[in-house]
Amino acid sequence: NYFSLWIKLKKVYLWRSMTKSAVNDSVIIHPPGFYIIGFQTFPLISVYFIFLTFVYVVTVVSNTVLIYIIASNRSLHTPKFLAVVNLAVIDLILNTSTIPSMIKIFLLKDNFIPFNLCLVQMYVFFAVTTLESHALAILAYDRLIAICFPLRQNSINTLRSMSCIVSLIWGFSLGISAFAIGIMTQLSFCSSLSVFSYFCDYAPVFRLACNDYTLQWSVGSWLTVLLLGGPFIFIFLSYVSILVTVFRMKSLDSRVKTLATCVEHLIIVAVYYIPLIAIFTTEFYLRLIDPDQRVLSLSLASCIPPCVNPIVYSLKTKEIKTRALALVRKNKIDIDQHRRAFLTMHVCLERKAAKVF
Repeated sequence: NYFSLWIKLKKVYLWRSMTKSAVNDSVIIHPPGFYIIGFQTFPLISVYFIFLTFVYVVTVVSNTVLIYIIASNRSLHTPKFLAVVNLAVIDLILNTSTIPSMIKIFLLKDNFIPFNLCLVQMYVFFAVTTLESHALAILAYDRLIAICFPLRQNSINTLRSMSCIVSLIWGFSLGISAFAIGIMTQLSFCSSLSVFSYFCDYAPVFRLACNDYTLQWSVGSWLTVLLLGGPFIFIFLSYVSILVTVFRMKSLDSRVKTLATCVEHLIIVAVYYIPLIAIFTTEFYLRLIDPDQRVLSLSLASCIPPCVNPIVYSLKTKEIKTRALALVRKNKIDIDQHRRAFLTMHVCLERKAAKVF
């Protein structure tokens, strides 16, 4: 541990000595890495990291089970459940990109992250948050077609068309994220290496640069608005159209049943967007949020939805709930059968032993 710390300090010393002469010659200088310091002054941090561990375990188990249930049942191979699987995969990657590194910082007391690994984490998080907001928009599109165009649903929203939409969204998100992270390599870092966030965050990193970061600021600001706000506006307009269609229905029972199919989607949209809107509104307009509270709130806002989403779909979607209960019963029957077989074998061995003696 002391040897590795000495190596890191040596790298930082050499890097700082190089910047004194290199920055004046307009040479781009990249540091050995950064130090994540988002939770150093937060009280009861051990309790929070225990909670994060629980959140990550639930995220992995629930999303994996959801993907397995849908993949193993051919009756669920529909456009709607393809969109649900897409969201589950994104949720798994989103929490995996941040929570394990946060737990590592807490357990090993090692908050140093190498420069290239910082860019990788930044890219994965940026891409997956873009995918998350668009995945919610895809689910809104599925509900829009099902409710507003019920007679043409099977011809418009096919498995092939949904696959194309999901593929295009993935390509777009990965490409735009590569551009956003690529321009970060044009920055030089010659002073502080301390990133005040819960991971290698985009804005806290480029603000440490000692050359002009106007391009990075503009790209980060506009892409945040477009990639989060664009899908949200689409979701909002989709539900305006859905409500207009629902209130044209004559039967109250039909209205209730139709709206009931949207409940799970509305819950996960609320869980994802309401905390983000509240945090950014408080920070940019009211300016009342404490830096430590901002880091805590943003970490919760990014970690909780991937944990909650599969639970909501499992409890609120009849097809998934039925198959999840069937899977539990099957596992219970298998366990009972193995137990009976073990007991039978144990009794037979006891009888044979009694005959021998």
